[in-house]
Amino acid sequence: MPVGLANALGEAWGADVTVSGLSSTTAGARRQNIVFTAAVDGEQRRLVATIVPAGETLINSIAAEAGVRAVAETAGVVVPHVHLARDEGGAVGGPFMVSDFVPGETVPRRVLRLVAERGIGDLVASQLGESLARLHGIEPVCVGVPLRTLETPGPAPEAALAGLAGAVDELPQARPAMALGLRWLERHLPPAPPRPTIVHTDVRNGNVIVGDDGLRAVLDWEGALAAGDPMQDVAWPALRMWRFREDAAEIGGFAGRAPYIAGYEAAGGAFDEERFEWWKVEGTLRWAVGLAAQAMAFLDGRVPNIVMAASGRRVSELEWDLLMLIRA
Repeated sequence: MPVGLANALGEAWGADVTVSGLSSTTAGARRQNIVFTAAVDGEQRRLVATIVPAGETLINSIAAEAGVRAVAETAGVVVPHVHLARDEGGAVGGPFMVSDFVPGETVPRRVLRLVAERGIGDLVASQLGESLARLHGIEPVCVGVPLRTLETPGPAPEAALAGLAGAVDELPQARPAMALGLRWLERHLPPAPPRPTIVHTDVRNGNVIVGDDGLRAVLDWEGALAAGDPMQDVAWPALRMWRFREDAAEIGGFAGRAPYIAGYEAAGGAFDEERFEWWKVEGTLRWAVGLAAQAMAFLDGRVPNIVMAASGRRVSELEWDLLMLIRA
């Protein structure tokens, strides 16, 4: 792997590169993240190689993910700078990209501890809102590589609802709470967003890097959508499951909604509370369905991984969250 990384970087930078000090990080559930040092022209650069194991399903290609990150960085979103991306990755074991190493905390409980110690919860929330607004301000045509699109034709809320209805129907047993959630979503279906935008789809506590000075990077762009409802992004970090027992702080367990939305609007975002609340319900149901599907994948032998089995234990918790959201 060191030789493969050195050769790829040397080709990208047009210089001789040596690679040393490789070590795996704890970040990333499905990908391998290798921190290393690259020496070039007498300079030592701390970098991260993100590698998709051979055979792993890609939501977006590595090139597309790197492309949207580059455009987002230009627009002012805090992301680690990408130096190269390769969809073919024989030299390192799979498709990969190399980006700058950004120091800070990524593990949610550590993020919450740091934020509490430094008293920067409102700051991080505001910065997160600002980055999302800058992402949503990008014209989708500015991304020069193809990103995934909605699986079902139509406006984003309708497409999401159709996908959820199909996923609930595929579960092996009836889930009354999920059925109730679907009916609520149908009755409260919002209009299409005035302007579809690029959507990250997974911005939350656990997919960000936070340091003493606040938000340092937004991570995990593999699921980015070419055009969707920006309120899907804005609502996602507000779900209770991303608060990690700090339920009183709606945004990631570290801040209330006010500084988050203020940061979003100050950077040009248009907040829509009706659609925001709808996507909170949709996201909670979507995650409950996803966890149920993971548990089934373990039970039927498709994925013999204990993590998948453990996912099933949280389905009822998500159903409770769902009922609490729609009880009004």
